[in-house]
Amino acid sequence: MIDFIYQDPYPILKDDTQYRKITSDFVKVEKFGEREVLTVDPKGLELLAEEALTDVSFMLRTSHLQKLRNILDDPEATDNDRFVAYNLLQNATVAAEGQLPSCQDTGTAIVMAKKGESIFTGVDDAEWLSRGIFNTYQKRNLRYSQIVPISMFEEKNSGSNLPAQIDIYAKKGNAYEFLFMAKGGGSANKTYLYQQTKSLLNEKAMDAFVRAKIKDLGTSACPPYHLALVIGGTSAEANLSAVKKASAGYYDNLPTTGNMAGQAFRDHEWEQKVQQICQESAIGAQFGGKYFTHDVRVIRLPRHAASCPVGLGVSCSADRNIKGKITKDGIYVEQLEVNPKQFLPETAPHLEAPVEIDLNMPMKDMLAKLSQYPIKTRLKLSGTVIVARDIAHAKIMEMLEAGQPMPEYFKNHPVYYAGPAKTPEGMASGSFGPTTAGRMDVYVDEFQKHGGSMIMLAKGNRTKQVTDACNKYGGFYLGSIGGPAAILAQDNILKVEVVDFEELGMEAVRKITVKDFPAFIITDDKGNDFFENL
Repeated sequence: MIDFIYQDPYPILKDDTQYRKITSDFVKVEKFGEREVLTVDPKGLELLAEEALTDVSFMLRTSHLQKLRNILDDPEATDNDRFVAYNLLQNATVAAEGQLPSCQDTGTAIVMAKKGESIFTGVDDAEWLSRGIFNTYQKRNLRYSQIVPISMFEEKNSGSNLPAQIDIYAKKGNAYEFLFMAKGGGSANKTYLYQQTKSLLNEKAMDAFVRAKIKDLGTSACPPYHLALVIGGTSAEANLSAVKKASAGYYDNLPTTGNMAGQAFRDHEWEQKVQQICQESAIGAQFGGKYFTHDVRVIRLPRHAASCPVGLGVSCSADRNIKGKITKDGIYVEQLEVNPKQFLPETAPHLEAPVEIDLNMPMKDMLAKLSQYPIKTRLKLSGTVIVARDIAHAKIMEMLEAGQPMPEYFKNHPVYYAGPAKTPEGMASGSFGPTTAGRMDVYVDEFQKHGGSMIMLAKGNRTKQVTDACNKYGGFYLGSIGGPAAILAQDNILKVEVVDFEELGMEAVRKITVKDFPAFIITDDKGNDFFENL
């Protein structure tokens, strides 16, 4: 007979988080028979959620900012690595002022909570947490990104960024612990589940697996990444839940060895190996180099004998994760960095001067100018750009399929794949960084055939069908830095106006005027692609 064994499957050994106290209000200790119960006024839940989502939209962890500074100080970092890291630090400095969020995709609000069994609220906690999230998105210059289904194929923007994802678990004690996340679509889409077998669990197979699957991540989720690799899990959903929490640093203080109770543990040896593989990939911080990842977490979980789920995911350059807690002493939220400027060097990294492109030239002249330069060329763009993303592309495709002409604005100007956050009072634009280019790949050949999308501007790597289309029709894809949405709004976007599909909100077609907008030639008119040989 074997003895019964039970333990916490994810034994976090310590919490070294630095918290700031929001208030001592809304909590009190009461007697329930012979035991003490912590009564929490639901307004405290609302306040905590509002504070957490506000802070995480504009500020980052000190440790994350230090890792960006480390790139600038590393003699092995490439110029492209340093260029991205410097821009991200500048962006963090602008965002911390509290007007322009660090990323235009202000994310799906996600709450993971562990509620002590001696906590009493008397309400549906998810409702009051949602109230706080609602308040933040109403009051701040954030974007409403949640699309709700009306029927199988009809959708509308909820206009509030709700619903949020809220998962509440029970635990012992009289403390209420929280992890809040604002998860943008780019990094959320780079979460992968691979159903593997026992044959993966050896040194050679695991090494080959990691080298192959790292390429699935690409650059569209704005590296450098905090990468999580989770091997095992009692189910697919348990694996992916662990991936998300590990990428947020939530499991940093797990044990480093397993036991017969099946506890989760971190494998530091494989973290170093995966980090080395990421560096050797030469993908770098978006445009080639060493810093594809800041760091790696490898978590090992128990599994069913017939299953071996493996999850891979990231927290991106907008590392929007923040803890909170409610105890008898009050309501607390993780202290994020209020002074990111301290991580900026006194002088910017030295880089070769970019090629300046006048976007107000006729399209044929712009194409001829770009054709003079090889891929990897750094550019500085000034002039008029059309902004359109998923739904606008779908509508224009419907027009073409109905025999209607391509809109002239799509033929006369470069198209920027983006959707802005709300515009602060007195500014030309809200945070307005690029969205993932790959979602528009299916439209490129047809659009270029009709004379549109000849110059595209966005973030991340693209499929071969885009390379082939550009080669066939003489088009270009220009890569913008993913991440620095706040500084682009402050320094590079001078004017924004809606020109079509106004009813689509942030998905409407806009015309913007930019100045010194940074970009790289990624795909040219000769069939060359920057990422092809990485």
